[in-house]
This record gives sequence, C-alpha cells and structure tokens, in this order.
Amino acid sequence: MAELPTILVAAVALVRDRRVLMVTARGRDVVYMPGGKIDAGETAFDAAIREAREEISVDLDRASVTELFTVTVQAHGEPEGRLVEMRVFQASTPDEPVASAEVDAVHWVTTLDADRCPPAGRETLTRLASLNLID
Repeated sequence: MAELPTILVAAVALVRDRRVLMVTARGRDVVYMPGGKIDAGETAFDAAIREAREEISVDLDRASVTELFTVTVQAHGEPEGRLVEMRVFQASTPDEPVASAEVDAVHWVTTLDADRCPPAGRETLTRLASLNLID
C-alpha cells in the first residue's frame, strides 16, 4: 500500500491575555488554528501570513512572525496514516481578528478547550501551555 502524502500546513498562534485565537468553519463543531495548506513555491512563513489575512482578516507585522514549533500528527478527517505537518508561527497584530469568508467564527481559547480540537490543535495547545504562553 502506498504511503499517503503528508499534508503540509502553516498556522498562526495569536496569543492575547494567555489565550490563543482559534476558528470554526462551515458549521463544524471543532476549533482549529487559523492557517492552511502551504502552496507550491510558497514558504511556510509566507503561507502563515497569507492565511491570517484570508481567515481572520489581519495583516501580520512580518517582523513579529516567528516559528515556534512543528506538530506532526494524524490528520483530522483523513484516512488512518495520513499525517498533517503543521508549522506553528507566533505573531502579533494591532488588528482585531474577525471571521472572514473562509471561517464562521473566531474564539479565544485555553487548554480547557482541548476537547473541541482535532489532534493537531490539542498538541498545539499543550505546547503553547508548556511554553507558558497560554493557560
């Protein structure tokens, strides 16, 4: 059986008041990091900035964007063995994030919301808490 290709994504961790921004989309009940697939020829850094603009309508200060870590886990809603490799970038913006055409709502969450997250989101919350960025 052929190995399923890993899904490469970039995500943005906007942290305020010890909470991180997550989003919901298309009437789904799971919350996930704003972000998405890295386009061909695009760096993960540029993908994170683009996805922030597309999903939460914020223009990130490029100087504020730093890579925190990479989470590699089973991809949510994909066949067993298909992994997602999510590169998580911390960033800041003075803009207030709002839901865009791609997402239904934005949520400020803590580790107490882990049960609402797919595997990559749960792992991200755990790591953000271990870095003492969120509760």
